[in-house]
Amino acid sequence: MQPTIPQPIPQPIPQPGTYSADGAFAKYLKWGVIALVLLIDFYLVSVMYLQGEILFAILTLVVISSGIYVFANPKTYAWRYVYPGIMGMGIFILFPLICTIVIAFTNYSGTNQLAFERAVSVLSQQRYFSGEKYDFKLFAQADNQWQIEVTSAQGENYLSNDFRFGSETIALHLESAVSAQPAVPLKTVIANRNLLQQSRLVLPNGAELSMSSLRQFAQQSPRYQYNNENAELINLENGKRYKANNEIGFFQLIDNQGNWQAETLEPGYTVLTGWSNFIKIFSDEGIQKPFIQIFIWTILFSVLTVLFTVIIGMILACVVQWEPLRGKGVYRLLLILPYAVPAFISILIFKGLFNQSFGEINLILNQVFGIRPEWFNSPTLAKVMLVIVNTWLGYPYMMILCMGLLKAIPQDLYEASAMDGASTWQNFSKITVPLLIKPLTPLMIASFAFNFNNFVLIQLLTNGRPDMIGTSTPAGHTDLLVSYTYRIAFEGSGAQDFGLAAAIATIIFLLVGGLALLNLKATKLKLD
Repeated sequence: MQPTIPQPIPQPIPQPGTYSADGAFAKYLKWGVIALVLLIDFYLVSVMYLQGEILFAILTLVVISSGIYVFANPKTYAWRYVYPGIMGMGIFILFPLICTIVIAFTNYSGTNQLAFERAVSVLSQQRYFSGEKYDFKLFAQADNQWQIEVTSAQGENYLSNDFRFGSETIALHLESAVSAQPAVPLKTVIANRNLLQQSRLVLPNGAELSMSSLRQFAQQSPRYQYNNENAELINLENGKRYKANNEIGFFQLIDNQGNWQAETLEPGYTVLTGWSNFIKIFSDEGIQKPFIQIFIWTILFSVLTVLFTVIIGMILACVVQWEPLRGKGVYRLLLILPYAVPAFISILIFKGLFNQSFGEINLILNQVFGIRPEWFNSPTLAKVMLVIVNTWLGYPYMMILCMGLLKAIPQDLYEASAMDGASTWQNFSKITVPLLIKPLTPLMIASFAFNFNNFVLIQLLTNGRPDMIGTSTPAGHTDLLVSYTYRIAFEGSGAQDFGLAAAIATIIFLLVGGLALLNLKATKLKLD
């Protein structure tokens, strides 16, 4: 007899519209988690919005809300695999670009970083010493406690109970005589100055005193009172009136007739200024002149770099590929070394070599020709130095490309030209160069775009110097547009003008974006 195989017990098939307990629990848990994440999302968005960070609030809302929709909806299951990549591009590429463009249309700067409400709050918190000044003495007590005694100009003495540093308010009571305890020396007061400045002494009449010097406390009062109806700040100390000027983003002094005066209050606040930053670039002579000069130099620098690196790289590639040449491997290794060494190390080495007093280049030139060029002081020589250094850094890349492309040229062409009696130069100019230029064109455009924004070379070698004279913004003869933008944003002697820097960065983006489209066209790629 064959053994009987036990049959599986049939399970009941759930009818449509019915759920098991486990399924219902999983469903409720899923929607509970979604609701919790949405609450956190709306809380973060609300906090950012109230602090004036509108762009970050929108970014947080879009990222989290779209993530919930993609991962919670069965219909968007396929999007779960590409969502992280899309959000990564949006957060790290698209969002900074949008922020830069938005800032270009504002007066955002070192003095105008706050929202209007935050600027009003900061100004309203300013105080001035408005009342009588009191001399004070500090006494050390047991268990790391202290006492403080203040004396008015009329000779009234007020003493506190024992307290520990960190107390925000310290009550004082009237004393009939000066304490006989020895006061701590001045060095102890200096050591605890920060803690004393955070403390408030409260007199019996309710007046508050704060530290005004190393030996005195004084009564403080708010300096400004804000009038919400007409957006004015009144200086309670001298009675001056300041009104919000939304064209410049400052509270500006007004006279009795309401006319604007020159005085403004800092910090200012951020306002939309429209196309003013872009207009300033082309209308303000102190900005227009250096911008045009730097723009022309940026184009010239990028073109010369590409031209020299291609010529040198192509010639060296032909040389090291020459069959009769012995030791080709050694030559290839030596010529590729500049590409293997990190660029910043090579730049710093060249900075030492071109040193005007002790550099090896000037020592050799002085011995041979009796000259010591001022590489870092002369605008022309500084630019020549940059082109030399950048050519040194870039030719190995072009040489490697040309070495690979030379392998693709049919040898039959050279054999046919040899039969016709062509010279080496004719072979190079009529066969090699035309067949290499076409595939090199997209790479040359990419190299041009890279050198257009070659910030590291400028920053490490010349830092944009020598400086231009008579400009409204910090600018140098060797600055590229990217380094010029950096100096406007972070190295200004006055307020750091992020709005103007963002406007120039937007122009750079349009130029580089145009080069990217040209590169796509050159490589015959079509955008869907």
